[in-house]
Amino acid sequence: MPVLAAILGCSLVALVLVDAFNTIMLARRAEHMFRIARIFYLVTWSPFAAIGRRMKSGRWREAFLSVYGPLSLLALFGFWACGLITGFGLLQWALGMEPSASRGTFANDLYLSAAALFTMTTGDPKNPASRVIAVAEGGLGTGFLGLVVGYLPVLYQSFSKRELQISLMDARAGSPPSASELLRSSPVRAENLERQLEQWEMWAAQVLENHLSFPMLAYFRSQHPNQSWLTTLICIADSAAVIRLCSRGDVRQQAELTFAMARHAISDIAAVFGAEEKANAGERMSEGDFSEILGIISSQPGLYEPSLLSWPELQRCRTLYEPEAFTLSEHLLMSLPLWVADQASQEDWRARGPNREDVPFTVSDPFHRSPGGTQK
Repeated sequence: MPVLAAILGCSLVALVLVDAFNTIMLARRAEHMFRIARIFYLVTWSPFAAIGRRMKSGRWREAFLSVYGPLSLLALFGFWACGLITGFGLLQWALGMEPSASRGTFANDLYLSAAALFTMTTGDPKNPASRVIAVAEGGLGTGFLGLVVGYLPVLYQSFSKRELQISLMDARAGSPPSASELLRSSPVRAENLERQLEQWEMWAAQVLENHLSFPMLAYFRSQHPNQSWLTTLICIADSAAVIRLCSRGDVRQQAELTFAMARHAISDIAAVFGAEEKANAGERMSEGDFSEILGIISSQPGLYEPSLLSWPELQRCRTLYEPEAFTLSEHLLMSLPLWVADQASQEDWRARGPNREDVPFTVSDPFHRSPGGTQK
């Protein structure tokens, strides 16, 4: 029995340390590894999202869902700490720890393990091997707490960078954003439009890198309930898809690059969550929407060539990213943007502070279900 406890304790400590290293230190996606953090988020998000679906108020539902990101991060740190305490406690029990001030029971071993991890109090064991384990745990605990404290500023800095472009989209494409409004407000000079496309490409690349390095960022929702990183990313992909089909020269080339980066981000982030594409994802664009987009393009003949934009080609472009987009939308409870803005769209900067509390649209509205289970 002590041998089994020692093996289990060593395995648990190793799993926690590897998972913490992959999550905090390794700035890339680790594949083919047992990920405790991945299982933790899959298990905890499902009931949290189920509760959110049953909330009728969009404002309260969005506020409830926004708590999950920061709360899950703190819970993950606590989960790792419990794993280390239990692993070292099993090791101490297997080694027959003989503390000077208490009985050598498993419960006392767990208590002394927790004390060593957080306060460097070893309990002064008489067993030499237990002393080595206690000192090692104390040093590991100090380093673990230091990593956690240093990790939070980096995470929130990435969150702040992500939210910058989302805030800029408010005046350009409305809240929630739409491709029609973004195309309508785009620069009329080719060089300015090319520069804007480049900025979108850079932001999509930042979103990709940040969400691969810190996947929990996907659960952090934007400050305004009618905005989200997914809505903004899809809006950029929609607009870039249109521009790449009806422009020429440098603008077309930059639109190709922006569309490729947006699609890359959508595809890879969807793969991180292991969600399968939906066979019948849904239809976001109608023929009326296409006619509206075509009318916007036709109003700027010096910049675009409307004759190059066709329904089949745009449909083909959409199939390159919309299946993964619907997958992320369903998993994260974040709606996808409309191609043409409706009456619920607004610009936050036009509303006075108190009026912003009356939100006509929240990104989780399409995922509200009545108690009977029907989508509302």
